[in-house]
Amino acid sequence: MALSPEARSLAARCEPGVNELARRMARESFEELPGYAELPDDVKDLEVAATARHGVRLFLRSVSEPDLAQPGSHRLFRERAAQRAEEGMPLHLLLRTHAQGVYVLWQALRDAAGPGEEGALVELVDVLLQSHQGIVGAVAETYLDERSALEAEQRAQVRSLVRGLLDGMVPPGHVLLDQLRLEGPALVLALGIDADPAEGPVAVRRRLRRVQTVLDHTFGVEVLALLEADGGRVIVPRNCQAPEDLAGRLAKAGGFEVRVAAVQAAGPEEVTAAARTATEILRITRACGIPAGLHRLDDVLLEYHLSRPSETSHRIAALLDPVADRPELLDTLRTHLAHQQDRRATAAVLGLHPNTVDNRLARIGEQTGIDLSAPRGTALAIAALLLRDAAADAS
Repeated sequence: MALSPEARSLAARCEPGVNELARRMARESFEELPGYAELPDDVKDLEVAATARHGVRLFLRSVSEPDLAQPGSHRLFRERAAQRAEEGMPLHLLLRTHAQGVYVLWQALRDAAGPGEEGALVELVDVLLQSHQGIVGAVAETYLDERSALEAEQRAQVRSLVRGLLDGMVPPGHVLLDQLRLEGPALVLALGIDADPAEGPVAVRRRLRRVQTVLDHTFGVEVLALLEADGGRVIVPRNCQAPEDLAGRLAKAGGFEVRVAAVQAAGPEEVTAAARTATEILRITRACGIPAGLHRLDDVLLEYHLSRPSETSHRIAALLDPVADRPELLDTLRTHLAHQQDRRATAAVLGLHPNTVDNRLARIGEQTGIDLSAPRGTALAIAALLLRDAAADAS
């Protein structure tokens, strides 16, 4: 838009006072904004004042040379927005300084205008408001991008620390663990989600966010969670118990059945062992066909004992050696036990006829000597499968 000579003349009269105007913005006008007074003096006198000075000169240049392109004119605004985001300045305060700067510049133009220059003043305000939206857009975009990157970096670091603690790679007392604010007793959870394997990544992320929200609300604290599509592990950094309906709450949020194994840890030094125990409880409940829900060690105490390595565990695991080269028989046995020895449910999962399931189970009994119709035989089969799985995981 072509500006009149009067408008250009009015803007030119403000040129000598740019430095004073920028200083007044940084040291007087912005002080009225909530939170601005707490900023360090060097930030106000150097960075804020320099940004205000750049903004005023940019405006005056756009008036004196309206047809001249100004590449990179928003670069300083973007750099400062990124700095403020890194320092933690609230976005509302940053945007308010820009809005207040526009108002102070308008006051300067108004004070410099004489009688008969009302039209010129309107022209300049039009240019000022048009340029302001571009600056505010650049500032907000850069600030949000920087905050998003910083928060993603922080989340990744926390996840790495949580994973290290759960896996025993980061020892308790490590200086980095201070970030987790984990000092006293904690509750460790292992989650198993029976989700659809064909579910897309967007749906998975949405479901896991809902699961995280339910956990946070349930325990009244931001839990430390490592969540994946099929479950995960969680540290609740407080001395508490898991509510009996926790699995139901999570299932409602996720849309799938959820298993939860809960183990108490007296302190950070016990978190790794508690996580291993919780993971093992989860594995045992699946192998034994225990319905999804909240599980504790007492719920599977015998099965847990039977699945622990001992001087005789190799002999129990070896009971299934005769069918080790028949994966279809092992899969049938595993599925049969996981579905509470329901032949029709087993057949439906494997896509077989129930008679085929019966034939396979009979073949397993013949070749291994395990009587799957007796409680003792069922216990031996479960223990053998768990021990073989544990050995496979260890290797």
